[in-house]
Amino acid sequence: MKESKGSAAEARIRAEVLATARRTAAEGLVVGTSGNVSARLGEMILVTPSGVPYDRLGPEDLVAVDPDGRPLGDGLAPTSELPLHLAVYRATGAAAIVHTHAVHATAVSTLVDELPAVHYMTAALGGPVRVAPYALYGSDELARHALAALDGRTGCLLRNHGTLTYGATPEQAHDRTAQLEWMCRVWLAASGVPGRTPTLLSPDQLAEAAQKLTKYGQEP
Repeated sequence: MKESKGSAAEARIRAEVLATARRTAAEGLVVGTSGNVSARLGEMILVTPSGVPYDRLGPEDLVAVDPDGRPLGDGLAPTSELPLHLAVYRATGAAAIVHTHAVHATAVSTLVDELPAVHYMTAALGGPVRVAPYALYGSDELARHALAALDGRTGCLLRNHGTLTYGATPEQAHDRTAQLEWMCRVWLAASGVPGRTPTLLSPDQLAEAAQKLTKYGQEP
């Protein structure tokens, strides 16, 4: 079902994207104007604009584009990472995407090719989180690398860059980003203890956790 521009659904999604973007800044997952958030509504994608601090944005300032990136109206320029967002929407069932430059996750992206499975929440992202090879921000090459790293996953690390997660809502995409940053912080803390090596979960243990996580959570 297609939603008309200015619909109640669009107003809700705009509010959710902006609230999520502001939350990433408040939680230190981004600095300044780094990072970006988007959501898909039918054939329209709403994305944060380039180079504007989130606290200066209103819902109406989010940029609407079609699946090919063509603007659906006048206004601000979209984030430079628009090609990355569009590629993920084309290749997955994502309804929302969060990209950050979270400190611990970015640090881990420079050290390994895959975040070791130090916690069962690894299962919530589909398995051990891969690191996409470095490519220039905003490039098609970065989008290709990210898609490969996302195969079977809902999140990945971007080498020397940051994080990318997606979900059914902006809130879920944000929560996956926060969990990924937390797991990176845990691994850095554990792996930094001299003379000790962190224990890791096995594929069977992750599969068991994944099954249990499908029944986790409830509506208040």
